[in-house]
Amino acid sequence: MIAHLDGVVAAVAPDGAVIDVGGVGLLVQCAPATLAGLRPGERARVCTSLVVREDALTLYGFASDDERGTFELLQTASGIGPRLALAMLATFSPDALRRAVAAQDVTALTAVPGIGRKGAQRIVLELAGRLGSPGDGLSAAAGQAAAAAAAGAGVATWRDQVRTGLVNLGWQPRDADQAIAVIEPELLAGLGAGGGGQALANGRTSADAEPDGRSGTGVAAVAAEVDVAVALRSALRVLGRR
Repeated sequence: MIAHLDGVVAAVAPDGAVIDVGGVGLLVQCAPATLAGLRPGERARVCTSLVVREDALTLYGFASDDERGTFELLQTASGIGPRLALAMLATFSPDALRRAVAAQDVTALTAVPGIGRKGAQRIVLELAGRLGSPGDGLSAAAGQAAAAAAAGAGVATWRDQVRTGLVNLGWQPRDADQAIAVIEPELLAGLGAGGGGQALANGRTSADAEPDGRSGTGVAAVAAEVDVAVALRSALRVLGRR
C-alpha cells in the first residue's frame, strides 16, 4: 500500500492532482478540502489510499490520516465504492460524519449526491459504532494542510483558497464568488465573539461559540483562524442548493 506522497505539486485538476515524486508524476484523486490546499509548484504531503481494480490502480489523496481512515471504512458498507466515499468526504468532515451516523441523521446523509434515504439508512445501520465517537478524529482534523497554509497569511488567503478549490471542482468563478459572499458573514461573525474564529475552525457555527476572554483583534486575526476545509464544504453546500 502507498501510505502517502511527499513531493512537488505538478498540476491541479477538478477532481485530483499530479504530484511529482522523484521525477515520477503520480495522479491522485482528491477530496475538495485536499485540493484547496494544493498549489502547483509547491511541495505537499498527501495521505493516500490505493484502490485496486481489475482494470485500474487508483490513488486517492487526503489531507489527514483521519480522512483516509474514514474513506476506507466507508467502503466497507454495502453499496459504497471509492467514488461515493469521496463524495461523502466532500460534503462532510470525518467528525461530521461520525455525528450524523451516531445521531442516525438520515436526512443529513441524503445531502450527499448519490445517497437516497434507503442508502442513508443502510449506512447508519452498518456503520453505527464503527466510525468512532464524535471528536475521535479532532486532533487530525480534515484539511489540516489547507489550514496550515492559511495560518499567518493575509486576510484574502482563505477566500482565495476556497475560490480556487471551487473553480478546480468545475464551478464558474462567478458562482464561487457568490457562494463565498454567502458564507463569509458567518465565518467572520466571530469578530464579535472571542472564540468564534476557533469554533469555526473546528466545524462549529458562530452561534455555538462561547467567549473565552480574548479581545477581538480584527478581521485579519479571524481570517488566520478560518479552516479552509470547513469554508469549502460550506460553500459547496450553498452551491448544491441551487
